[in-house]
Amino acid sequence: MANVTSVTEFLLVGFSNVHKLQTVYGMLFLVIYLAALMSNLLIVALITLDLQLQTPMYFYLKNLSLLDVFLVSVPIPKFIVNSLTHNNSISILGCAFQLLLMTSFSAGEIFVLTAMSYDRYVAICCPLHYEVIMNRDACALMASASWAIGGLFGTVYTAGTFSMPFCGSSVIPQFFCDIPSLLRISCSETLIIIYTSIGVGTCLGMSCFICIVISYIYIFSSVMKIPTTKGQSKAFSTCVPHLIVFTVFVITAYFVYLKPPSNTPSAIDRLLSVIYTVIPPVLNPVIYSLRNSDMKRALMRFLKTTDGQEALFI
Repeated sequence: MANVTSVTEFLLVGFSNVHKLQTVYGMLFLVIYLAALMSNLLIVALITLDLQLQTPMYFYLKNLSLLDVFLVSVPIPKFIVNSLTHNNSISILGCAFQLLLMTSFSAGEIFVLTAMSYDRYVAICCPLHYEVIMNRDACALMASASWAIGGLFGTVYTAGTFSMPFCGSSVIPQFFCDIPSLLRISCSETLIIIYTSIGVGTCLGMSCFICIVISYIYIFSSVMKIPTTKGQSKAFSTCVPHLIVFTVFVITAYFVYLKPPSNTPSAIDRLLSVIYTVIPPVLNPVIYSLRNSDMKRALMRFLKTTDGQEALFI
């Protein structure tokens, strides 16, 4: 039998072995993380406090922002601490929790994005029945199902991955624990469980993608029937950004979680990981909400209310 060494912890390579560059990367990601955190929490606060934003569209935006906050808070703080302390180690338990939370929140985000496309389909294609179809109970059910199925998928995915023994190299050439790297250092000869999980994940992702494509086929058909250019432009402005963000998120998530393991991960793999973990939480508030006139008015009302309360205490 071959002599193998059991792995007790992993080493996250990150982007550089030079201490000065590690510090630079740590500070850069700290700024990006704080920007993503504050912008998404601002959206959650505005939608929660403003009565005029109590609609299905903004309800799903709030869920999306919460998922973005949780998703970016799993790998980035650990990477920042590792970069500033120049310690790249992570325990097996820490890696398992990181994988569990990232896969759960990622799957939940895909389902919420799918629910958002259905909301836009009902709003544009069935406007007279919108309030009946997208009632409070239906919205709560779809949001709860998105979180629950995401958590279930993350649990199965993580359990399948860490049911395998790891031996040999403990180096993960990423700034967080990812499936391809863990498969590469696995010494298990049978990967039935993990490949079954990958197959399930692929089917779920493709199902969501197909549902969104079908929704947008009907949406664009209805939009083209709008007689005025202004009406068409307004309808497109609420749909196209969602489609772009979903496509980018799914493609990058595929390369992070579902691509075959490689012995020599490239810089492109790390770039896609950054795009997947950092870009959506930063851009989603800009694309979906902060450019939205309703959100701007809600922000102005919130600032006026805050100023008024401060004036009472002076």
